[in-house]
Amino acid sequence: MSMETPEERAAHGRKARELVPRSKHGDWVPPADRTDPLEILALQATTRVPDLVPIRYGRMAASPFAFFRGAAAVMAADLAHEVHSHLDVQLCGDAHLVNFGGFATPERDMIFDVNDFDETLPGPFEWDLKRLAASIEVAARSRGFDDALRTKLVGLSSRGYREAIRDFGGMRQLDVWYLRLDAATLLDRWGTEAGQTVIEGFQKRVEKAHTKDHLKAVARLTEERDGKLHFRADPPLLTPIDDLVEAGHEAETIDSLVAALDGYRVTLTGDRQQLLSRYRFTDLARKVVGVGSVGTRCWVALFIGRDEGDPLVLQIKEAEHSVAEPFLQSSEFANMGERVVEGQRLVQSASDIFLGWDTLRGIDGVTRDFYFRQMWDWKLSPDIDTMTPATFEVYAQMCGWVLALGHARSGDAVAVGSYLGAGTRFDEAMCRFASAYADQNELDHQALKFAIATNKIHAISDV
Repeated sequence: MSMETPEERAAHGRKARELVPRSKHGDWVPPADRTDPLEILALQATTRVPDLVPIRYGRMAASPFAFFRGAAAVMAADLAHEVHSHLDVQLCGDAHLVNFGGFATPERDMIFDVNDFDETLPGPFEWDLKRLAASIEVAARSRGFDDALRTKLVGLSSRGYREAIRDFGGMRQLDVWYLRLDAATLLDRWGTEAGQTVIEGFQKRVEKAHTKDHLKAVARLTEERDGKLHFRADPPLLTPIDDLVEAGHEAETIDSLVAALDGYRVTLTGDRQQLLSRYRFTDLARKVVGVGSVGTRCWVALFIGRDEGDPLVLQIKEAEHSVAEPFLQSSEFANMGERVVEGQRLVQSASDIFLGWDTLRGIDGVTRDFYFRQMWDWKLSPDIDTMTPATFEVYAQMCGWVLALGHARSGDAVAVGSYLGAGTRFDEAMCRFASAYADQNELDHQALKFAIATNKIHAISDV
């Protein structure tokens, strides 16, 4: 960031309006040379585990919102056709509304923040906002909400971002860095009658989430055999390493993981290296996760501390190039796991103590990048299917607020806030864009379903 005065930075933001008027962001018309979304998905499939790719297609075909969740690469290609503000921040890269949620800080407080950074990369702030806005519109349609309510939800999210980043631009840097969206901040910002209902629900779910820690993960993923914990076999969703090797499938070997642990440890701070050294690696399994990530290599590793009652489960997830890289810039990091970790540490107000990265070598001889993190830590995920409209309204604002906080930590909040202004012009543009892009998403979803129905794409559903 430059050392310009706040007045100079604000002027830079206002000047960006000449390049991209705020109302321009509301336009979405698919270009004549738009790449077929199914070709984009097929290209992604070439680097993934072949027997898992049909699961990805099956999950994406389930609904327009499921398709949207898995189509970050499609939307990145679409946004690349738009003019950019050139007001860059560290993008989440896949800021749809289910990639926000609650989790525990190292101090064991529950906070709400962005929680997925597989696609993180520096880029224009509006890319994240458009992804969030469109996801709200798509999800709201799935709920049967009428036009007025859907427009209100998208507008509230954009307004939440706009007002927050303007506030952050007027704060001291350290105050922004230490800021978190915890229960107290929730109460302070949304303590209205509707907001109070949301807060009470949040607090109840926090109490429930306290049990969704690594012990809960162990109970769900493992079983005891001969007095020792081992991962269960529940293929294809959870497949122990020995079963994969015996079946002749591509798999990283245990020896490779043990070697990678040494490299991973040095990406942690000294105190956390000391903590990890007190655990002994005992088992490994492949796990299918998410929607868009299905087919990438994801492992869960079991470690034992003092005894079998002191387990730790780490998720080891493959990190490929960000879907935004072909259109924005190459990552400054050679290891894509490091790209994910450093982006997350920059944007999140608190990150997992075991967050780190390294490479693993598969039995096919290919070395791939991975990042490591704790498997579940008081994780609290949004339940979009059951949210009341009033709850959804507050949730949309919360997503906008924490996205603005991440952008303020990584970009120029003064310039972005000045660009957005105090009026609603940008919010209205987001509403128009979200509606138009949701229409496009429905067409793309139908194209996938047709390709599956005509056997052009093999999909496995209900997995």
